[in-house]
Amino acid sequence: MTISSESFFYRQDTTPLIDVLTTLKNKPDAAFYVPGHKRGQGISDPLLSLLGEAVFQADLPELPELGNLFASDEAVEKAQILASEAFEADQTWFLVNGSTCGIIAAIVATCRPGDKIIVPRNTHQSVIMGLIISGAVPIFLNPEYDPTWDLPLSITPSALEAALKENSDVKAVLLVYPTYHGVCGDIETIAGITHRHNIPLLVDEAHGAHFNFHPALPPSALSVGADLTVQSTHKVLGAMTQASMLHIQGDRINPQKISQALQLVHSTSPSYLLLASLDGARQQMALHGEQLLTQTIELSQLAVENIKKIDNLSVLELKEKRAGFHNLDITRLTVNINNLGISGLEVDDIFREKLEVTAELPMLSHLAFIISIGNTKQDISKLINAFKTLKNYLPSSPHFLFSYSPHLLNPSPLKLSPRDAFFAPKQLVKIEESIGKISGEIICPYPPGIPVLMPGEMITSEAIDYLTQIKQLGGMITGCTDTALKKINIVIS
Repeated sequence: MTISSESFFYRQDTTPLIDVLTTLKNKPDAAFYVPGHKRGQGISDPLLSLLGEAVFQADLPELPELGNLFASDEAVEKAQILASEAFEADQTWFLVNGSTCGIIAAIVATCRPGDKIIVPRNTHQSVIMGLIISGAVPIFLNPEYDPTWDLPLSITPSALEAALKENSDVKAVLLVYPTYHGVCGDIETIAGITHRHNIPLLVDEAHGAHFNFHPALPPSALSVGADLTVQSTHKVLGAMTQASMLHIQGDRINPQKISQALQLVHSTSPSYLLLASLDGARQQMALHGEQLLTQTIELSQLAVENIKKIDNLSVLELKEKRAGFHNLDITRLTVNINNLGISGLEVDDIFREKLEVTAELPMLSHLAFIISIGNTKQDISKLINAFKTLKNYLPSSPHFLFSYSPHLLNPSPLKLSPRDAFFAPKQLVKIEESIGKISGEIICPYPPGIPVLMPGEMITSEAIDYLTQIKQLGGMITGCTDTALKKINIVIS
């Protein structure tokens, strides 16, 4: 949807933060305040050559005209109010530590130590950090799983209903919507079930910041009943990397608790460049969102129609609604390459080194591509051509054997709460000796940042085999103390 610039008390065509920064950037000032580069005068020549002078002139601290995130002056307050109106929230907070800090704050604000929270097992590692900091105890629900695509889908309403019947003292439910691959569950029914138990629904909507601005996209989480949603504005809209938003509505969550929780995880020196980028991204979508997304959707459809015609390739589509797969973000392109005989990680290497194309997320059997308002028809042509010519770079004989993700088929049992395991004494042991022990660290391929092992889970041979395979194929494994993945930290009693 496109928001009328006259719809609200503040005009959506204004940019309060950008306007103030523009004024301050052009104002003569002998700067005796941070940052140390003093409006660009002390920047090194290589960095100045890379970024130019203007960006540093606008890299300013909490000057009187700008205020503070937690003692908002006029510019910050106006920008956040405009965002709440554009994204149809009751209140919005700007985040400069990414969606990670928003997810952590959401859990801290709704759960005390020992409180139960229902969480899907395919959640981002930021949720595990939130559990560690808050002391909340997770009730993990396994999402539905598509073995053909080796993809986690969403949790189902029936699974949630059963979990709430078994755990009447749950304080919150957290949902991933959409998944990294654009898969959306039946969030409206899930919201209804959650609210019948009089608890809030928290939504990790990191990849869905654009949903509110076009009718052909899945509904936004807030529009179908979510109480809180965290969106990575930088992932699919026009904000700078690390700039996100947290939105709430209704009376199930205390806004003051959100503000207090954010102070635990937010920088006390927020970048006004990041804040201004949120201001600009909001204005752009409020005024031109539907038009920009119409163009994006057309580009995505062009890519889908051409790539699915290529031999041995298939594209993830929603043929009909099914358990865990209620809707699909059509701007998220996932291509299955399992019939090519090599992994998605190897395809990504060929694309980057030979064909000038880079995927967002290469995995064993598929690659995901984010098509956004910043892509052009030339980008799509390059992508289509890369898949058409990929056969010229394939090995003469297949060597990749498809392997399902073990943490989705047979998730490791949780033996300790993530917080207890995080603070427990640990020992670094050889990886082959860790099987059957309790993990003391978060270990996950990144992206997507979904842990294969987390603090408190029992380490299984399937998880170790999967991580080893990812490592051997060139994937990035994060969280482990030993980056070579020869040893793992285990909890010792």
